[in-house]
Formats: sequence, C-alpha cells, structure tokens
Amino acid sequence: MSMSHRLRRRGAMLALLAACFPCAVMAAPHAAVQAWITTGDQAKLLSHEAGARFDGAMVKMAAGTPVIDIDPAVRYQAMAGFGAAITDASAYLIQQRMTAQQRDALLRELFGRADGKGIGLSFTRLTIGASDFSRSHYSFDDMAPGETDPQLQRFSIDAQRGTVLPTVKAALAINPQLKVMASPWSAPGWMKSTDSLVKGSLKPEAFDAFARYLQRYVDAMQREGVPVTALTVQNEPHFEPGDYPGMRVDPAARAAFIGEHLGPLLARANPGTAIFDWDHNWDQPDSPATVLADPRAAKYVSGVAWHCYAGQSGVQATLHDKFPSKDTWFTECSGGRWSPDWANNLQYFTKTLLIDTTRGWARGVLFWNLALDEKDGPHLGGCGDCRGVVTIDAASGAVTRNVEYYALAHASRFVLPGARRIKSSEAAGKLANVAFRNPDGAIALLVANGEDEARSFVVKVGKESFRYTLPASSVASFTWK
Repeated sequence: MSMSHRLRRRGAMLALLAACFPCAVMAAPHAAVQAWITTGDQAKLLSHEAGARFDGAMVKMAAGTPVIDIDPAVRYQAMAGFGAAITDASAYLIQQRMTAQQRDALLRELFGRADGKGIGLSFTRLTIGASDFSRSHYSFDDMAPGETDPQLQRFSIDAQRGTVLPTVKAALAINPQLKVMASPWSAPGWMKSTDSLVKGSLKPEAFDAFARYLQRYVDAMQREGVPVTALTVQNEPHFEPGDYPGMRVDPAARAAFIGEHLGPLLARANPGTAIFDWDHNWDQPDSPATVLADPRAAKYVSGVAWHCYAGQSGVQATLHDKFPSKDTWFTECSGGRWSPDWANNLQYFTKTLLIDTTRGWARGVLFWNLALDEKDGPHLGGCGDCRGVVTIDAASGAVTRNVEYYALAHASRFVLPGARRIKSSEAAGKLANVAFRNPDGAIALLVANGEDEARSFVVKVGKESFRYTLPASSVASFTWK
C-alpha cells in the first residue's frame, strides 16, 4: 500500500470517527434508567423505585409537559463532591458517645460506597480551632492575656487529637477520595485587636504570624495523614459574634494578607493547598470581587466560597462570569428547629443548595454540622437550634437521619468525584434539575418536584427520551449509561 493511500485511508477513518463522536454522548438506544425517590411525606426515603427506559421514538406527552433536554457533550465544572463539616461537636459525638461498632457503621454509611451501600460523602470541612460547635473556646496557640507567641512555640493541634483527627482519618480510610478543606473562626487572641478569640480584627503586625499559624496547621495535619486541600482565611469575615470565636477581616485586609503573606508562603511550602476567599453569605458579593480584583491576591486565590444565610444563590454565577478562571464552592448552610416542615426543607436543600449552587458553578457543596445531639449541640454560644445531617443520641449513640441526610444523599451517592456538570434545560414550573456525567460515562440527573401534586415530565438526550412522573413534593435521582 502506497504512503498516499495509507494517508487517505487514515484520513477517512478519522473523519468517520469524528462524525460518530456525538454518538458517544447520546443515550444508548433503549437504555435502562434507575430511579431513587424521596417524598416530602417521608413515605419514600431514598427508595429504589421502578425506573424507565429510553425510547428512540419521542414519547407521547400532553401539551405543556415539561421537557428536560440534556446534552452530555456540553460540559461545565468538575465536581469534588458533597458533604458536611466535621466540627468539634460532630467528632465528639462520633468518638465519645458511640460504641466502636456504632461509630464504624455510621462512618461507613456516610463516607462509604461499597456494594451500593453508603452515601459516599466526598467533601468535608474542618475548623482551625474552635467554632460555636465546640465544648470550649480555643485556638492552636492560646496565650494568657497580654502575652504573645510570635514564633509559635506553643502551637499544637492536640485539642483535636481525641475527636476531629480520628474522625477525619477514619473517613479518609473509608473514602480516600475525600477532599478536606479547613477554616479558622478566629486567629489566636494575641494576634487580634481585642486580645480575645471573641470579636475584633486581625492586627496588621500579626499578618505574618497568622500566615505561619495556618501553614503550621496544614503541615501538622499532613503529618497526621490528613491532606488539607484548601484553606479559607476566615469563616464569615464580615461577622463578629458576641459569644463565640469570630474575627472581622475586610476585603482590603484579606487581599493584603493573602497577596503578601499566606499566598507566597503556601506556594513555597504547601503548593497542594488552595486558598478560597470569602466563606460568607451570598448578599455581599462585592467583598470577594474586591479581593479577586487585587492583583497581589488574585494569583493566589483559586476560588470563592459561599454560605446561604443571606442573599440569593444567583450571585455565584454572576461572580463566576466576571472571574471565569476562579472556582466556585458552597461551604456552609444549616437547617434547624426554626424550619420544622420536612417537605419544605427537602425542597430547599435539594433545589437551592444542591441544584442551584451547582448550576451556579459550585464544584463542591457542604452542609454545616455532620452530626449534632438531641439537644442541637454540644455548642458554646452561637446557634442553639441548628440541626446536624444526622442526630446522635448522646446517651445511646442511636442515629436519626435528618432531611439534610436524604437531600445530600441524592447527590453524593450518584455524582462521583470527578464528574462533570453537563447541559440540561430548565423545565417549567417548580421542576428543578441538574445533570452530571460521571468518570465512567454514566449520567446522573437530580430532579426536584416542588409542586403539591404529582408532575410528569420528559427527559430527552439526543433522539432518545423517557417519561417519568414524580410524586408531589419529592426529589429523585436518575442514573443511566
């Protein structure tokens, strides 16, 4: 065969492969669809229900039936995962109020995925020192009033050795893909204007010491076998609570601290640890925008982290459009006794915190406490009626799975680390959705029906489609290859 003939033949084969490329992202003809459903009346809780099958002929539907049109070839952000924070309170309950058998069973259920069991949480958040969900207020370098430790000779993470460390290490052993981020609620008091963990701002002369404090934390955790993949400078930096650790760090101060201290230090010593800015609510997007507009800080800030307690999730996409090279993360939201309606909570957590945030570019979604007890604690100051993803009875170790558990599971169990969000059209009415393509090629579709009656809809992928009817006030996860 002549060289020119071989080249022509190779060109024809490449053209054929190119022409067939879209076939790779279509639904397989008549592919089976698996369905898991949770209903607002709790009659079905992550229940594996009758599925559906794609049909090459467009299914018949009544006029006005919503259509979710999915295009797997259009890909957006890669997902790190879904999860909740391993706070001091959560870790204390897991380590000291459960038997070894109870503890192992719960952690395997939360972080495992073997044999189709477990909900596969793959993202978590730790507190660098105490939060309101701690049994005491502490940092990793506390000094008596008026004393300082600029060389960090007193630095130690021992306060978390009996609780947080064994919990996160066990979770990593179960799920080695678990990504760990960490946030301080306050710098050590001697670094602050108040000389206290409560209220105050970070002194400019303490910027270098605080950067070394955070870097020492990353090193200490790494030595314990816990890689910290990301830090934030401060939890909720525009809020100074009056009864638990907190610290104001305005955008100009964050930009200077990151650009001149923490960023260069981590780049040299811990290049695998990213920096997220903000870690606060949707209602003040100008604050992270100011930091990202600062050239000193911007080269070290990899993304922006958001909380749910004020504002609307749409600001995530707006800021992403302005700074498209920066990642988006959703890092805290808590339910609580102030909102007792289970069905409404299911819709809020699924639609707003899972669907809207990921459609708004979030690469990871975190709820607040992984576990609290029957009295919404332990805590010292702060929120007295927050709810954990699970409730652990402090006397017996028995576990109650809360609405947050089921909402999270509808994403974490089916959307694997490394999945890419893919294009899906927004259906009419109170029918929200988001779709992902997993690393193995399987598609996961999360749909929430917020209406008070059952709702039929059609899912279309290329020329294949299927029809499904969701019960009232329900959410569903669909998967297919």
